[in-house]
Amino acid sequence: MRVLVVAGARPNFMKVAPIVAELGRRGIEAPLVHTGQHYDARMSDTFFRDLDIPAPDFHLGVGSGSHAVQTAGVMTAFEPVLREVRPDWVVVVGDVNSTLACALVTAKLKPELGCRVAHVEAGLRSGDWAMPEEVNRVLTDRLSDLLLTPSRDAHANLRAEGIADAQVVFAGNVMIDTLFAQLPAARALGLLDELALPRGGYAVVTLHRPSMVDDARALAETLGALAEAAREMPVVFPMHPRTRQNVEAFGLAPMLHGVRVVEPLGYRAMLALTDGSAVVLTDSGGLQEETTSLGVPCVTLREQTERPVTVTQGTNRLAPWPLTRDGILSSFREAAAEGRREPGARAPEGWDGRAAERVVAALRERCAPPREAVR
Repeated sequence: MRVLVVAGARPNFMKVAPIVAELGRRGIEAPLVHTGQHYDARMSDTFFRDLDIPAPDFHLGVGSGSHAVQTAGVMTAFEPVLREVRPDWVVVVGDVNSTLACALVTAKLKPELGCRVAHVEAGLRSGDWAMPEEVNRVLTDRLSDLLLTPSRDAHANLRAEGIADAQVVFAGNVMIDTLFAQLPAARALGLLDELALPRGGYAVVTLHRPSMVDDARALAETLGALAEAAREMPVVFPMHPRTRQNVEAFGLAPMLHGVRVVEPLGYRAMLALTDGSAVVLTDSGGLQEETTSLGVPCVTLREQTERPVTVTQGTNRLAPWPLTRDGILSSFREAAAEGRREPGARAPEGWDGRAAERVVAALRERCAPPREAVR
């Protein structure tokens, strides 16, 4: 069996790391494609080092651009790789543009090459079609031959869309595999001492989604709330390059008075910062999952979440919508008052550090027929 694994952007790296490692342990040939959708070394290369992901066998170097330009660029660059490798499976993860682009190329070449698509993190839905990620995840699921879900609620979503149960396998959350594997090393960094932060006594903020940081009003309301929160406890803000650019362009930098802005962090450093915090405020999907596993209260600064299990079972809550300074501040205070839980105390099923084992087992069980049998 030959498995071609695709990663494109920062959220993908934590998901492919345990899959690539498990394929290696099983002696399965698994070349890795990095599409280059994240082209900033601080947001990409450092993650490969932190997560012990081998150097990509193929780097497509696609870079930035509009959704159409980026998706088309990945498709154009990926097609010759697929023809060269001729894998049994193409594994795509998450919901970024690279995920959809590589799934689409594979689906179109399936009659010729016999390769099939496996989507890891299938079935998540926010119901918000204004999110590019929602479009990507729905279409990728429709194109996929094997849909590997991170939580049981995803199965109902797929069934409602007419996808056969036989195509769907519960795998659990591969990103939590990475969290458990890297947590000891993250804690050993001594980051909290370096930043003079009290464990359980500060807040962490991440903002990066265009729907948030490209909207001057929403961004201003959020920064105003962060400044107020910083009066109550230290607030640490690893600022995404896009966010920094817009804070300056909108003239909002003075609103960050009292907030401790730092450069973007690698995976282990960000995990250490999250693990030690009292509360996290974010528009990230991955942090909703990580905080649930770590027992850290989380405030999600979005209208909906495609990860409802982090609200119903985990430590997450949605800030009132539309975002306002008072609404965010109220949610922050409620989350901080709730306090931390023991890591894993209310972990959803399958968030146990063994999801990659289930992913690889499903690939092996459903391996394509011998190449000569494909017509």
